[in-house]
Amino acid sequence: PQKMMKKTSTMEKRAKTKAVMLPLLLQMASLPTALAFAPQPLLTKPTMRQPLQPLCMAGGDGGDPAWVKALMDAGGGDEKGKFEEEMKMKGLLGPNKGKGNPKLNANSRLIAWLEEEGQVYLSESSTWGEAPHPMAISTETVDEITNESSGRGLLARRSVNDGDELFKIPYDLCITRKSARKALGKDALLEGINEYLAMACQLIHEKYVLGEESFFAPYIGVLPEVSEVNPTFTWPDEDLAFLEGSPVVAATQSLQMKLTREYNDLLGGEDGLIAKFPDRFPAEHFTNDNWVWAFTMLFSRAIRLRNLRVGERLAMVPYADLINHSAFSQAFIDARESGDWLFKDGEEEIILYADRGYRQMEQIYISYGQKSNAELLLLYGFALERNPYNSVDVTVSISPRTAAVAAANDGIDEDPLAQEKLDFLLSVGRDLSVDFPCYADRYPVEMLEYLRLMMMTSEDTRGKPLEEFDYSRTISPANEAAVLNSVVEAVKYQLSLFPQTEEDDAMIIKDKGMFRLFSFNQRMAVRHRRNEKRLLKRTLAALEKQIRNKGLEGEELDRAEGSTLGRVLAGETRKQRTALEDKLEKMGLP
Repeated sequence: PQKMMKKTSTMEKRAKTKAVMLPLLLQMASLPTALAFAPQPLLTKPTMRQPLQPLCMAGGDGGDPAWVKALMDAGGGDEKGKFEEEMKMKGLLGPNKGKGNPKLNANSRLIAWLEEEGQVYLSESSTWGEAPHPMAISTETVDEITNESSGRGLLARRSVNDGDELFKIPYDLCITRKSARKALGKDALLEGINEYLAMACQLIHEKYVLGEESFFAPYIGVLPEVSEVNPTFTWPDEDLAFLEGSPVVAATQSLQMKLTREYNDLLGGEDGLIAKFPDRFPAEHFTNDNWVWAFTMLFSRAIRLRNLRVGERLAMVPYADLINHSAFSQAFIDARESGDWLFKDGEEEIILYADRGYRQMEQIYISYGQKSNAELLLLYGFALERNPYNSVDVTVSISPRTAAVAAANDGIDEDPLAQEKLDFLLSVGRDLSVDFPCYADRYPVEMLEYLRLMMMTSEDTRGKPLEEFDYSRTISPANEAAVLNSVVEAVKYQLSLFPQTEEDDAMIIKDKGMFRLFSFNQRMAVRHRRNEKRLLKRTLAALEKQIRNKGLEGEELDRAEGSTLGRVLAGETRKQRTALEDKLEKMGLP
């Protein structure tokens, strides 16, 4: 009996210990440390991508309270569809609250494709150790200031904390130059082909040639049409006329010609891909209209990934490209090697972290970069009312009064420093005519340095060579007065190019009934040109104030300049490209 009692007591103790330890063990199983040191298949390499295993709870520090909080924020447990019901009530699923909406069906198909082909965790339901995915696709988003549609976007399904991981997308689900060469043949798309050109060909191939048979069909299905994006290089002439006076017009026309030239060089003609490989590049699908659609997608959605093993690469990233732009966001999409902190699997993935906290139902943003409204309108089809990076290109054209210029223009004397100035400009890679971006509260120091050089006289140099001067500093009061007044004249000239005043534009926008009669493009154009005039007038006021504060109003202004108003003197050569075109070239555009 004593042995039986002792045995029973031992079993009771074990049962009590088990009852206490089991919840603790289950809780520990969800912690990062427990998962990190769990047995790993070190000697066998998987033959296919394994499902992503969470190391921590989304929305917190990885502990059980954070997980419970995330579930509560999301609406709790496995109650599917509750968040979508709330989206319907707020009109974020398009017309008819999503019923029969093809965009909603396309969203669901994209999510299913990502989960099946890439094991991407996008579930609205919780699982053991994983809270619901923090974001949901909205078929309709609206600009908070202009009330204009901004297409699809991603909303916070639950509260999101600063630094939370928002998504991971496998790199092999992206469209890249490598995938384009694989799809269409390395004999057609040769090594070293421009990334934009190769990816444009694959986009046309997947959408128009393969259609529903394409591996990328669920992703292609959520890509918008040209009319839903509306970058200025796709605008008809009657809409572009609303931008008369804006520097974006010249950049738009240049880009239109560039795309036509690239299409003819790569695809058209006797030596083009359509003639060489008609089975892979059928003429009925590789049309100029489809070419424009492909570049509309690339310019507005392609992401430059900077942390890949092979270096920088351009990529179309499914799901990630649904996030809209905010000039105030500090979040950027990039790549990293996939796996956890201890074990890497050799693959690469696209990653995004939240740069701030978001409330449930709030739209999540990233930054497309520090872009002016002209660049946004040209490539993305929208402009921002509040954009701290907005600028207007102002042309500063100075013609050194060489012997040839003086001989060709009555009343212009030769500048003895003219040839030395030309040689100095050549040595630093500058042209005679340069576009500088002017911002609402500042203008670039480089513009002042350029003008200080061009305004130099023999009195300023006193026999010293030009390269010995520090042009970041004032040379002389008379030189500085000539420099600032040259900028004033250049800004006034840019303002004079607009056929309407800022007040005219403000009246048009104020009359909401009439303004709504304009097309979307025309409304964007009126807002854009008004904001450019506002910016130029602020720059003008700042310059005139600076001249007064420095006491330079009475300085002698008969300096060495030739032309600062965009007028071309006889014998003068002009810069043919705008500052915006130079910036586009640095992006790697063809």
